[in-house]
Amino acid sequence: MGTESARVLLEHAGRLTLQTGNLLNWGCLRKKCPATPSEEVRDCIQKTLTEWSSKIGQDQNQETLEVLECTVAQAIEKINPEERDELKVSVCLKIAKLFIVGSNSSSIRDAVDLACSALGVAQLDSVIIAPPPVEDGTNLSLEYLQPYWKELENLVQNKKIVAIGTSDLDKTLLEQLYLWAQVKPSSNQVNLASCCVMPPDLTAFAKECDIQLLTHNDPKELLCEASFQEALQESIQNVKANEWIPLWLLRYSVIVKSRGIIKSKGYIIQAK
Repeated sequence: MGTESARVLLEHAGRLTLQTGNLLNWGCLRKKCPATPSEEVRDCIQKTLTEWSSKIGQDQNQETLEVLECTVAQAIEKINPEERDELKVSVCLKIAKLFIVGSNSSSIRDAVDLACSALGVAQLDSVIIAPPPVEDGTNLSLEYLQPYWKELENLVQNKKIVAIGTSDLDKTLLEQLYLWAQVKPSSNQVNLASCCVMPPDLTAFAKECDIQLLTHNDPKELLCEASFQEALQESIQNVKANEWIPLWLLRYSVIVKSRGIIKSKGYIIQAK
Protein backbone atom coordinates (compact mmCIF):
# COMPACT_ATOMS: atom_id res chain seq x y z
CA MET A 1 0.00 0.00 0.00
CA GLY A 2 0.73 3.59 0.04
CA THR A 3 4.00 4.97 -1.24
CA GLU A 4 2.99 5.12 -4.90
CA SER A 5 -0.28 6.87 -4.02
CA ALA A 6 1.63 9.25 -1.76
CA ARG A 7 4.03 10.06 -4.58
CA VAL A 8 1.14 10.86 -6.94
CA LEU A 9 -0.50 13.10 -4.36
CA LEU A 10 2.77 14.97 -3.78
CA GLU A 11 3.28 15.46 -7.52
CA HIS A 12 -0.09 17.21 -7.80
CA ALA A 13 0.12 19.27 -4.59
CA GLY A 14 1.56 22.77 -4.34
CA ARG A 15 2.04 22.74 -0.58
CA LEU A 16 2.60 20.14 2.10
CA THR A 17 1.65 20.66 5.73
CA LEU A 18 3.21 18.06 8.02
CA GLN A 19 2.12 17.62 11.64
CA THR A 20 3.84 15.13 13.91
CA GLY A 21 1.25 15.22 16.68
CA ASN A 22 2.38 14.56 20.24
CA LEU A 23 5.81 12.92 20.07
CA LEU A 24 5.45 11.73 23.66
CA ASN A 25 2.72 9.35 22.51
CA TRP A 26 4.69 8.07 19.55
CA GLY A 27 6.61 5.00 20.65
CA CYS A 28 8.92 4.70 17.62
CA LEU A 29 10.31 8.18 18.24
CA ARG A 30 10.50 7.77 21.99
CA LYS A 31 12.85 4.80 21.69
CA LYS A 32 15.57 6.88 20.05
CA CYS A 33 17.25 9.86 21.68
CA PRO A 34 18.44 12.23 18.90
CA ALA A 35 21.92 13.70 19.24
CA THR A 36 20.93 17.18 18.03
CA PRO A 37 17.77 19.27 17.52
CA SER A 38 18.31 19.03 13.74
CA GLU A 39 18.46 15.23 13.95
CA GLU A 40 15.22 15.16 15.92
CA VAL A 41 13.45 17.29 13.32
CA ARG A 42 14.69 15.11 10.47
CA ASP A 43 13.65 11.92 12.28
CA CYS A 44 10.20 13.34 12.94
CA ILE A 45 9.71 14.34 9.29
CA GLN A 46 10.86 10.96 7.99
CA LYS A 47 8.77 8.88 10.39
CA THR A 48 5.66 11.02 9.88
CA LEU A 49 5.95 10.75 6.09
CA THR A 50 6.58 7.01 6.25
CA GLU A 51 3.61 6.37 8.53
CA TRP A 52 1.33 8.68 6.53
CA SER A 53 2.25 7.18 3.15
CA SER A 54 1.79 3.60 4.42
CA LYS A 55 -1.84 4.31 5.25
CA ILE A 56 -2.81 5.76 1.85
CA GLY A 57 -4.77 3.30 -0.28
CA GLN A 58 -4.04 2.44 -3.89
CA ASP A 59 -7.23 4.11 -5.13
CA GLN A 60 -6.35 5.45 -8.58
CA ASN A 61 -9.11 8.05 -8.23
CA GLN A 62 -7.61 9.38 -5.00
CA GLU A 63 -8.51 13.07 -4.72
CA THR A 64 -5.55 15.35 -5.37
CA LEU A 65 -5.28 18.51 -3.30
CA GLU A 66 -3.36 21.76 -3.70
CA VAL A 67 -2.48 21.71 0.01
CA LEU A 68 -1.69 18.19 1.18
CA GLU A 69 -1.99 17.42 4.90
CA CYS A 70 0.40 14.81 6.23
CA THR A 71 -0.37 13.66 9.78
CA VAL A 72 -0.17 10.60 11.98
CA ALA A 73 -3.74 10.28 13.25
CA GLN A 74 -2.95 8.31 16.41
CA ALA A 75 -0.43 10.93 17.54
CA ILE A 76 -2.75 13.94 17.21
CA GLU A 77 -3.79 15.17 20.64
CA LYS A 78 -6.03 18.16 21.21
CA ILE A 79 -6.20 19.93 24.56
CA ASN A 80 -9.21 19.26 26.77
CA PRO A 81 -10.98 22.66 27.17
CA GLU A 82 -11.54 21.89 30.86
CA GLU A 83 -7.77 21.67 31.38
CA ARG A 84 -6.83 24.74 29.32
CA ASP A 85 -6.30 27.09 32.28
CA GLU A 86 -3.87 24.62 33.84
CA LEU A 87 -1.67 24.47 30.74
CA LYS A 88 0.84 26.75 29.05
CA VAL A 89 0.87 26.37 25.28
CA SER A 90 4.25 27.27 23.86
CA VAL A 91 7.13 25.71 22.00
CA CYS A 92 10.57 24.43 22.95
CA LEU A 93 11.68 25.05 26.50
CA LYS A 94 8.29 26.46 27.45
CA ILE A 95 8.24 28.84 24.51
CA ALA A 96 6.52 28.77 21.11
CA LYS A 97 9.34 29.05 18.63
CA LEU A 98 8.80 29.80 14.98
CA PHE A 99 11.57 29.36 12.40
CA ILE A 100 10.99 31.27 9.18
CA VAL A 101 12.84 29.53 6.35
CA GLY A 102 12.83 31.32 3.01
CA SER A 103 9.37 32.69 3.65
CA ASN A 104 7.54 35.96 4.33
CA SER A 105 5.87 37.46 7.37
CA SER A 106 2.43 36.04 6.51
CA SER A 107 3.87 32.60 7.32
CA ILE A 108 3.70 33.58 10.98
CA ARG A 109 -0.08 33.91 10.83
CA ASP A 110 -0.39 30.60 8.95
CA ALA A 111 1.79 28.80 11.48
CA VAL A 112 -0.05 30.20 14.50
CA ASP A 113 -3.44 29.31 13.00
CA LEU A 114 -2.29 25.76 12.30
CA ALA A 115 -0.85 25.35 15.79
CA CYS A 116 -4.10 26.55 17.38
CA SER A 117 -6.11 24.20 15.17
CA ALA A 118 -3.83 21.21 15.84
CA LEU A 119 -4.02 21.69 19.59
CA GLY A 120 -7.66 22.71 19.72
CA VAL A 121 -7.03 26.08 21.39
CA ALA A 122 -8.00 29.64 20.54
CA GLN A 123 -4.77 31.23 21.76
CA LEU A 124 -1.06 30.46 22.25
CA ASP A 125 0.51 31.64 25.49
CA SER A 126 3.92 32.42 24.03
CA VAL A 127 5.55 32.69 20.61
CA ILE A 128 9.25 33.31 20.07
CA ILE A 129 10.43 34.20 16.59
CA ALA A 130 13.88 33.21 15.41
CA PRO A 131 15.13 35.86 12.96
CA PRO A 132 14.89 34.67 9.36
CA PRO A 133 18.27 33.95 7.74
CA VAL A 134 20.04 36.94 6.21
CA GLU A 135 22.30 36.88 3.18
CA ASP A 136 26.01 36.34 3.73
CA GLY A 137 27.77 39.57 4.65
CA THR A 138 24.51 41.21 5.77
CA ASN A 139 23.91 42.05 9.40
CA LEU A 140 20.55 41.50 11.05
CA SER A 141 18.82 44.88 11.43
CA LEU A 142 15.67 46.35 12.97
CA GLU A 143 14.31 47.08 9.47
CA TYR A 144 14.67 43.40 8.60
CA LEU A 145 12.79 42.33 11.74
CA GLN A 146 9.97 44.88 11.60
CA PRO A 147 7.58 43.12 9.14
CA TYR A 148 7.76 39.91 11.18
CA TRP A 149 7.27 41.71 14.49
CA LYS A 150 4.29 43.67 13.13
CA GLU A 151 2.64 40.38 12.17
CA LEU A 152 3.21 39.08 15.70
CA GLU A 153 1.78 42.30 17.15
CA ASN A 154 -1.35 41.90 15.01
CA LEU A 155 -1.78 38.39 16.39
CA VAL A 156 -1.43 39.69 19.95
CA GLN A 157 -4.02 42.40 19.27
CA ASN A 158 -6.34 39.77 17.78
CA LYS A 159 -5.87 37.65 20.93
CA LYS A 160 -4.23 34.73 19.10
CA ILE A 161 -1.04 35.12 21.19
CA VAL A 162 -0.51 36.35 24.76
CA ALA A 163 3.25 37.09 24.79
CA ILE A 164 5.89 37.39 22.06
CA GLY A 165 9.65 37.09 22.24
CA THR A 166 12.83 37.03 20.17
CA SER A 167 15.85 34.82 19.68
CA ASP A 168 19.57 35.56 19.33
CA LEU A 169 19.35 39.37 19.47
CA ASP A 170 22.29 41.21 20.99
CA LYS A 171 21.76 44.13 23.37
CA THR A 172 21.82 46.78 20.64
CA LEU A 173 19.24 45.13 18.41
CA LEU A 174 17.04 44.07 21.33
CA GLU A 175 17.01 47.66 22.59
CA GLN A 176 16.15 48.99 19.12
CA LEU A 177 13.27 46.53 18.84
CA TYR A 178 12.05 47.33 22.36
CA LEU A 179 12.00 51.09 21.74
CA TRP A 180 10.24 50.73 18.37
CA ALA A 181 7.71 48.01 19.13
CA GLN A 182 4.16 48.63 20.30
CA VAL A 183 4.05 45.17 21.88
CA LYS A 184 7.33 44.79 23.76
CA PRO A 185 9.34 41.54 23.63
CA SER A 186 8.74 39.51 26.78
CA SER A 187 11.81 37.29 26.29
CA ASN A 188 15.00 36.81 24.30
CA GLN A 189 16.74 33.49 23.78
CA VAL A 190 20.53 33.27 23.73
CA ASN A 191 22.32 30.40 21.98
CA LEU A 192 24.49 28.37 24.35
CA ALA A 193 26.93 27.73 21.50
CA SER A 194 27.67 31.45 21.09
CA CYS A 195 28.32 32.26 24.74
CA CYS A 196 28.85 30.39 27.99
CA VAL A 197 28.00 33.47 30.06
CA MET A 198 25.25 35.97 29.31
CA PRO A 199 26.74 39.27 28.03
CA PRO A 200 26.62 41.80 30.92
CA ASP A 201 25.13 44.59 28.78
CA LEU A 202 22.35 42.29 27.57
CA THR A 203 21.66 41.08 31.11
CA ALA A 204 21.47 44.63 32.47
CA PHE A 205 19.12 45.82 29.72
CA ALA A 206 16.87 42.78 30.04
CA LYS A 207 16.58 43.27 33.79
CA GLU A 208 15.80 46.97 33.38
CA CYS A 209 13.03 46.29 30.84
CA ASP A 210 11.69 43.10 32.44
CA ILE A 211 12.70 40.88 29.51
CA GLN A 212 13.30 37.24 30.40
CA LEU A 213 16.59 35.83 29.09
CA LEU A 214 16.43 32.17 28.10
CA THR A 215 18.92 29.77 26.53
CA HIS A 216 18.67 27.34 23.61
CA ASN A 217 20.95 25.03 21.65
CA ASP A 218 19.40 25.16 18.18
CA PRO A 219 21.72 25.56 15.19
CA LYS A 220 21.27 28.60 12.97
CA GLU A 221 19.60 26.40 10.39
CA LEU A 222 17.43 23.86 12.17
CA LEU A 223 15.97 22.46 8.96
CA CYS A 224 17.88 22.95 5.71
CA GLU A 225 16.54 22.21 2.24
CA ALA A 226 18.85 19.23 1.75
CA SER A 227 17.83 17.60 5.03
CA PHE A 228 14.12 18.00 4.27
CA GLN A 229 14.56 16.60 0.77
CA GLU A 230 16.57 13.62 2.04
CA ALA A 231 13.84 12.77 4.57
CA LEU A 232 11.23 13.02 1.82
CA GLN A 233 13.26 10.82 -0.56
CA GLU A 234 13.88 8.15 2.06
CA SER A 235 10.21 8.02 3.08
CA ILE A 236 8.48 7.91 -0.31
CA GLN A 237 9.98 6.03 -3.23
CA ASN A 238 10.60 7.85 -6.53
CA VAL A 239 9.24 11.16 -5.23
CA LYS A 240 10.70 14.29 -6.84
CA ALA A 241 12.15 15.45 -3.53
CA ASN A 242 14.35 18.17 -5.05
CA GLU A 243 11.23 20.09 -6.07
CA TRP A 244 10.20 20.62 -2.44
CA ILE A 245 11.54 23.31 -0.10
CA PRO A 246 10.58 23.96 3.55
CA LEU A 247 8.84 27.28 4.25
CA TRP A 248 8.62 27.28 8.03
CA LEU A 249 8.91 25.07 11.06
CA LEU A 250 7.09 25.49 14.35
CA ARG A 251 7.99 23.48 17.44
CA TYR A 252 5.44 23.49 20.21
CA SER A 253 5.06 22.19 23.73
CA VAL A 254 2.22 22.05 26.20
CA ILE A 255 3.35 22.36 29.82
CA VAL A 256 1.44 21.70 33.05
CA LYS A 257 1.91 25.02 34.85
CA SER A 258 1.80 23.76 38.42
CA ARG A 259 4.31 20.96 37.88
CA GLY A 260 6.49 22.13 34.98
CA ILE A 261 5.91 18.82 33.19
CA ILE A 262 5.74 18.61 29.40
CA LYS A 263 2.37 17.09 28.49
CA SER A 264 2.74 17.37 24.72
CA LYS A 265 5.48 18.22 22.22
CA GLY A 266 5.52 18.25 18.44
CA TYR A 267 6.38 19.94 15.16
CA ILE A 268 4.38 21.52 12.38
CA ILE A 269 6.17 22.09 9.08
CA GLN A 270 5.04 23.60 5.83
CA ALA A 271 6.81 23.12 2.49
CA LYS A 272 6.09 24.08 -1.11
